[in-house]
Amino acid sequence: MKKTFALLLALLAGSAAQAATPWQQITHPVAGSPQSIGSFSNGCIVGASALPLQSENYQVMRTEQRRYFGHPDLVRFIERLSQQVRGQGLGTVLVGDMGMAAGGRFSSGHASHQTGLDVDIFLQLPQTRWTSAQLSRPQALDLVAVNGKRVIPSLWKPEIGTLIKTAAEDSEVTRIFVNPAIKQQLCLDAGPDRGWLNKVRPWFAHRAHMHVRLRCPADSLECQEQAPPPPGDGCGAELQSWFLPPPPGSKAPGKSTPPPPPPSCQALLDKHLL
Repeated sequence: MKKTFALLLALLAGSAAQAATPWQQITHPVAGSPQSIGSFSNGCIVGASALPLQSENYQVMRTEQRRYFGHPDLVRFIERLSQQVRGQGLGTVLVGDMGMAAGGRFSSGHASHQTGLDVDIFLQLPQTRWTSAQLSRPQALDLVAVNGKRVIPSLWKPEIGTLIKTAAEDSEVTRIFVNPAIKQQLCLDAGPDRGWLNKVRPWFAHRAHMHVRLRCPADSLECQEQAPPPPGDGCGAELQSWFLPPPPGSKAPGKSTPPPPPPSCQALLDKHLL
């Protein structure tokens, strides 16, 4: 039942309207003390920071889309993670989508990433920095076999597991979404040190990147936190349920109208789109 509900949610997110949303018209952060407002899939942000586009530790992809904004906590996390990864000689972190200047709903690509607390990071760590052309049109490395039940051995590298583990061990991180096959490989490789696996959650797609989510900042009083994951490493029956076929009679739902934004986010829109 839980898996069926998750499937319906994913299909709903994938069928979201492609039309531009009002949030795309706000091209610069809204002035004010940093505040993440609402839920990860229905919210906004005041006082967002832009991730610096130049760093020796990371590179930012598709900068022309201007999806490199987030709560200052998220910017600091990316800087911290990439410095740790480079310090271990693993390579350069490739940063994908964060959020828009005021957060809010995307026209495509994401249902979440709305409160400045989510970031996508590619699961590859190039030793040679990418060119501007590669960053503008990144080639994602699909790590999952066609049958969806395992990673491709020739593409899976130990440093990818180290990247995910390093992110999961950060105290600000509450969840990391990866493909079920990637979670399964992490479970096989983890050894006795398994506490960090609790934060790594299986989800549809996510075959070439991890989606990292931070906790609500303590001073963001309108930020809606998720319930913590179930206890344990998540490597047992819960994980295996993701590899089962969908129940007979399952079908994709029709298009759904997104919920209205939280009142504070609607007020922000009303003020900045006059």
